[in-house]
Amino acid sequence: MAVNCHHNYVEKERHFDADVWVTRKGAVRAGAGDLGIIPGSMGAKSFIVRGKGNADSFCSCSHGAGRAMSRTKAKQTFTLKDHRAATEGVECRKDAAVIDETPMAYKDIDAVIAAQSDLIEVLHTLKQVVCVKG
Repeated sequence: MAVNCHHNYVEKERHFDADVWVTRKGAVRAGAGDLGIIPGSMGAKSFIVRGKGNADSFCSCSHGAGRAMSRTKAKQTFTLKDHRAATEGVECRKDAAVIDETPMAYKDIDAVIAAQSDLIEVLHTLKQVVCVKG
């Protein structure tokens, strides 16, 4: 079964008895039964989830771990050697142009998933083997 979900969009929806425009920036729809993908960083696992339809979140959940540091800070902090070590076993770009995407620049995906237990149910945990960064 294919799971398709997108993030960074605006959609008109009904919440709290009102028609509203919901902007999901770095978030995906997590209505009751909605399937979604929450990716980890280039070197972390990802999750297939089912939304619980939490009204207080406007039926939304995160789309990924989120950054722990800015792109600039990551470039100043980590080396290409660090990045290669963090992505060992994952087929991905391992050049200086993606240092800002290194796994250490992101929050711990397990903690992010745990913090959303009222929004989503984890159906599958996926091990990263390939990461395509355009």
